[in-house]
Amino acid sequence: MKGLKKVGQSLGIVALVFGLAACGEQESKEIKVGATVGPHAQVVEAVAKEAEKHGLKVKVVEFSDYITPNAALEDGSIDLNSYQHQPFLDNYNSSQNANLVSTGNSILMRMGVYSNKYRSIEELPEQARIAIPNDPTNGGRGLLLFADAGLISLKDGVGFKASLNDIVENPKQFEFVEVDAAQLPRTLDDVDAAAITMNYVMSAGLDPKKQGIYLEAKDAPLAVMVIASRAEDKDNAEYKKFVEIYQSQPIRDYLQQTFNGTIEAAF
Repeated sequence: MKGLKKVGQSLGIVALVFGLAACGEQESKEIKVGATVGPHAQVVEAVAKEAEKHGLKVKVVEFSDYITPNAALEDGSIDLNSYQHQPFLDNYNSSQNANLVSTGNSILMRMGVYSNKYRSIEELPEQARIAIPNDPTNGGRGLLLFADAGLISLKDGVGFKASLNDIVENPKQFEFVEVDAAQLPRTLDDVDAAAITMNYVMSAGLDPKKQGIYLEAKDAPLAVMVIASRAEDKDNAEYKKFVEIYQSQPIRDYLQQTFNGTIEAAF
């Protein structure tokens, strides 16, 4: 009986050791978060440092294109990603028959109208030359800015898919010039204003507070970036904790101190 008791005790100890080991493994599980190179990855790195204080291990996986982060999320190579707006995510799901979902907002990257000559969008003169991106989505997004400001009217329902052919009213007879998006900051000395996406505002060192004369609304669908997960993982406790840390005051403070108004909290 004593022998059996000792064996039972030994098995109990072994079970306890393995149980503790399993708990340790569970606690130290690493969350892989994909982000595109640049500000998205930079912010997730800051979140990873903050998460470590709360016992959550986060590894940032950087991508250099806009399709691979969703493909990697879909196939399980990463757990979350943070780099896109909801319309982009919706389009990916539709085109790839995928089921990725937003688990929360991350940052705002607002498109804006910038000018080296005028201090407000209302000051733009008759027949002003306006540069807009030459790609369909951002070109339409630029036209929407002028429509939202009441300076032009577009056909009903065109949204950010608007083109120059969709302008139905142009009282000041603005001349819209389509330019490669990356070149728009360089046009500011040659045109009266330009509609520029935030990534090129940042890379060119423009100041939204000084040169920005009209910015997208903070709830504009293309301005609000989201954190995405697979649909079946949207209630995962650790992923929720990551989103909660991303949307915390320390990260809000980091954004304010680091980006000087170019990137803002979307939460």
